[in-house]
Order: sequence, then C-alpha cells, then structure tokens
Amino acid sequence: MKNTIKITLALALILGFSLNGYSQRNTKKSTQPEKNKTVVAKKTVVTKTVVPRKNVEYKTTRKKVVTVRTLPKTATVVKHNNVSLYYDNSRFYRLNGGRYVPAQPNVGFQIRTLPVGYKTFNHRGLNYFLNNGIYFVKVNNYYEVVNPEIGTVVYELPAEAERVSLSGRALYEFNNVLYERIQTRGTRAYEVVGFIEG
Repeated sequence: MKNTIKITLALALILGFSLNGYSQRNTKKSTQPEKNKTVVAKKTVVTKTVVPRKNVEYKTTRKKVVTVRTLPKTATVVKHNNVSLYYDNSRFYRLNGGRYVPAQPNVGFQIRTLPVGYKTFNHRGLNYFLNNGIYFVKVNNYYEVVNPEIGTVVYELPAEAERVSLSGRALYEFNNVLYERIQTRGTRAYEVVGFIEG
C-alpha cells in the first residue's frame, strides 16, 4: 500500500512538472514576438496636409476684430486679383463698409518691398521672409506670399493666431496654416503640420 502511494505520488509529480514545462514553453513562444517588438514614441502627424475647415474646431467661438477708421498716409495700396489691400506698419487691411479690417494676403499676392520687421530663414534650400505670420519668397523683383512647407519651424506666432482642435489634437491656426507646438533645442517652437482649405 505504501508503495502504491509512493508510485502514485511520483507519477503525479512527474506529470505536474512536465505539464508546467509544456505550459512555460507555450508561454515563451507567445511572448517571443513581444521581445523583438520595437515601441516607438509616436509623434502625432496630420495625415492629410489640407483639411476641410469644418473639421477644425476653434477654441473661441467668436474672434474679436478691431477695425480702423483711417490709415496713415504712408499706407501702401496693392491690388491682387481685383482686391485692394492696404499695408502699413507690417499690417494688412481691406476696406469694408468705410472701415479698414485686418486682413491676410492670399497666396500669390506680391509686393515690391517687404514690411518692416521681417525675419529671414532658410528651409530646404529656399529663402523665406517671414513677417507677422505671412511667408514671402523673392520672385524676380517682387516678394510673393506663399504657403510654408510642411515641417517648417518658427519660434513665435502672431498674437492673432488661434487655438484649434483637429481630431482631438491641440494646434494653432493663422492664415489657414496649422501649427503644432514643439520643443526644439530646449526652446518652444511651432511646426507647420497642415493647411485649412479655402
């Protein structure tokens, strides 16, 4: 009787160890791919570079627009696509109902001299002139308004830039250009990540 108990106990132990070993082998096989799996910290990227305006949610429901009754005599008038723009002191305006409303020039708009206070930078071999959120490039004897390239980094946005949300992401918008706040070399900066159509 003692031998039967010893044999049964021995078989139970052997069977228990072999099942445990089999279970551990299967566990190792299932976790093996995870050891080789590389986890990369994802940087959120706008998959489409041009997004419909209806997909962009503005954080403030109304934007306060400050109009001007008269412009200084030094203001310059420039026509582009049958639209007159006035610029003075690095600001652009449109005449609307007897008042001058702040406006942004459209892509393709050209001026002969850059507004005061512009900054220059080079991105991918192209020299940009940046003034109050408006990007210019030199074309012949003019400076033409252009959209910046995706990935362009600037260190400040105009005061009129608005906080927006796109698919839950916090971004900034100015003149239909979408920016994401980033850190570069320990400094806050803003990277162009997309555009709003129209």
